[in-house]
Amino acid sequence: MGNEEIIESEDSFPREATKEEIENLTHEPDDIPVTAWLLTFTGAASQLARFGCTVAWQNYLQNPRGNPHLPGALGLGESTATIIQNAFLFFQYLTPLPLGLISDAWLGRYRIMVISLAFLVVGYTLLFTTSLPAALNHGTGLGGIIGTIFLIGIGHGGMSAVMYAFIGDQIPETRPIVKRNKRGELVVTDRKLSIQYVFNGYYWMANIASLSSIPTTFMEKYIDFWAAYLLPTALLIVAVIPVIFWNKKLVKPLPQGNILPQAGRVVLIACRSGFKLSAADPDYQKVHHDRTVPWTASFVGEISRGLRACRVIVCFVIFWLCYNQTNNNIISQAGQMEQQGISNDTIQALNPIFCILLGPVIQKGLFPFLRRRKIAFGPIRRMAVALIFIAAGIAYAAGLQQLIYSKGPCFDHPLECPAAVTVGEGNPARPNEVSIWLQTPLHFLLAVGEILGIVSLNEFTYAEAPTNMKAVVLAFQQLAAAVGAALGAALGPVSKNPQLVILYACLAGTMAISAVLFWLVFRRYDAVFEKTQHEDASDNNESSSDVEGGRSSNT
Repeated sequence: MGNEEIIESEDSFPREATKEEIENLTHEPDDIPVTAWLLTFTGAASQLARFGCTVAWQNYLQNPRGNPHLPGALGLGESTATIIQNAFLFFQYLTPLPLGLISDAWLGRYRIMVISLAFLVVGYTLLFTTSLPAALNHGTGLGGIIGTIFLIGIGHGGMSAVMYAFIGDQIPETRPIVKRNKRGELVVTDRKLSIQYVFNGYYWMANIASLSSIPTTFMEKYIDFWAAYLLPTALLIVAVIPVIFWNKKLVKPLPQGNILPQAGRVVLIACRSGFKLSAADPDYQKVHHDRTVPWTASFVGEISRGLRACRVIVCFVIFWLCYNQTNNNIISQAGQMEQQGISNDTIQALNPIFCILLGPVIQKGLFPFLRRRKIAFGPIRRMAVALIFIAAGIAYAAGLQQLIYSKGPCFDHPLECPAAVTVGEGNPARPNEVSIWLQTPLHFLLAVGEILGIVSLNEFTYAEAPTNMKAVVLAFQQLAAAVGAALGAALGPVSKNPQLVILYACLAGTMAISAVLFWLVFRRYDAVFEKTQHEDASDNNESSSDVEGGRSSNT
């Protein structure tokens, strides 16, 4: 059925879409409530503080004060500084799961967000005050950063647990609507596309926020650490004000109590019955065991969908193992190359820059182009493509490392041979004769994989997670990231010259094989996902959720 076959008065639009219109008309996101954008702003501000402050931690911890070439404060040495950094990352990855449970079962997403923001403000304020020269002179620096790690580890863990779910809560649960878009075409509004759109917007804003690492590194070098910490802290405090002031406009689903015991019993029954969730169905239990269970058939269905999301999340362990190379080995690789006016850690800003540039192109260009041509590009397919891009990026890193090894002066031991030693203050070693800008395609490939992979995973997980366990299941992603980080630490002994080509090649091969297996195992989930989303849209029009507050007007 084409658009020209629909002859109606303009006054009849917008209206509820028919089944035929849902199947034949182009789907587009609906208008996004202003509350959703308010939350994306707040979440991005927390990321601004994280990137802006933690980027200076290695120098702050490792180097002593008074070095004219390398800024420092505590002088703990590289090994101790790295241990403290890894401890913070691991703690930050572990806290979302219990905080997600508390959010779903007792306090709700809004309260967890506010508590997390309070922890962040106190933590970063502590970091700022203990980094002042007077405080460092009295030996408060180490205690201050340990306290900061505890406070912001909880704060960022809470934000990671609830922000995607809380933003998704702001999108109204309604049936598809027919309306005319800005081009005058009849289209059907689609809630899952609205969620996809706002999640992409959140990720885009977080990448803009991550660029805060650029000015703070300059402030660290040319002013002092307290200035580098003051700027993100002040911006975070300012960003907290709007979400507190307009909190009554936010949609706040009420926590329904702890359903983990029931979920655990459902899974246990399934395991005892040959891993068949149908065995936990109330009717099955009544007929075969004469047992009355306290859950419904729909609850068993939600658990099935939640487990489906968890299976997909587990596959992202290798994704994180590969992607986390940008935090260590890729930076070291850049240090082995001719700097040409840019430092080895500053060039890593190409990744968020590419995310900022490519995000709107993908969201506003690629996705609508595919939808208008009825080309399916569901979350599973997007994630499979993302894994391929990550594999390609790491494969490029392997090729680039081989190129570095093929050039002098040190060949397969960059910066480590006598020929690298040069005369000149501030330039103690000569890198191999390869331009640092050759890393640009690497960051482009990883940025595409990041956009398609992480946002699609959050979209899929939010949609599939049980209603009262969304924060818990979304927080499970952080556990997968923690495992990926642990595997990366285990590869530490082989992350050195001249073995880096083999390391990158093995990671790229593993990622490529994982991408193929991921698609073969999960490709049917896209069709199931589409079907359940349509069913949910129909059900949501007939029932209302328990919420605090109200919905904001659409923008």
